[in-house]
Amino acid sequence: MTGTAPASFAVRGGGPPVDASGRLIVALDVPTVAEAREIACALDGIVTFYKIGLHLQWDGDVQPFIRELLGTGRRVFVDYKYADIGATMRGGVAGASRVGATFLTIQGSGEATDRAIGAALKGRGDAAYPKLLLVTVLTSVDDADVAALGRHRMVADLAVERASRAINAGLDGVVASGCEAAAIRAVAPEGFVIVTPGVRPASVAGDDQKRTATPSAAIAAGADYLVVGRPIIARDDRRAAAEAIIAEMRSAFGAR
Repeated sequence: MTGTAPASFAVRGGGPPVDASGRLIVALDVPTVAEAREIACALDGIVTFYKIGLHLQWDGDVQPFIRELLGTGRRVFVDYKYADIGATMRGGVAGASRVGATFLTIQGSGEATDRAIGAALKGRGDAAYPKLLLVTVLTSVDDADVAALGRHRMVADLAVERASRAINAGLDGVVASGCEAAAIRAVAPEGFVIVTPGVRPASVAGDDQKRTATPSAAIAAGADYLVVGRPIIARDDRRAAAEAIIAEMRSAFGAR
């Protein structure tokens, strides 16, 4: 059984009030499904959207867990960052669609050609989900890292370039830091989804993320969804941490 995905994602300007709690995606970046399930239980009634990434990919219970979340009305963002030949991309997306995943990522810095991205879209067929998101530039990367990789561009320019590629390819949105969200929003069509990781409340100390934004700043810049991991899952009171972020998000959406 799959969960029910919302009918609309990037509602902006003049629409009904945004359900801030539904726009928070908690990253279940822990090594076991048992720990992930514990977090989801602790956040029950507050958080309805979860990210499953590489931390859990090799836990044998991950697919049943994804179905469990979906079957209880939660939504799931599968962050596997696909980048492969067209036939493989198509098959991977088709599988995620059958399960009922809400979001799925394609790696923008990989070697997935426009033809392969087109095949990924075909893998979804006539289904509405998963929404396919291109990862622009990882939030752990800065201009010096980009230069070391041989890219003669600034991070901001590279992110917008990749977002433009996603738009032209017909993808549903991008994963982009709050630092580039405004520039991407300026070139994106209505309904294009911006999912922003690297979100850090002002009270949280820095870590390995280099391009961060507070929940308020990310939303003001144009983010539609925020992905938050450690500032919630590493706290003793995860519920209170999530509630505080949602309250800040609610205020920011109201002011936008």
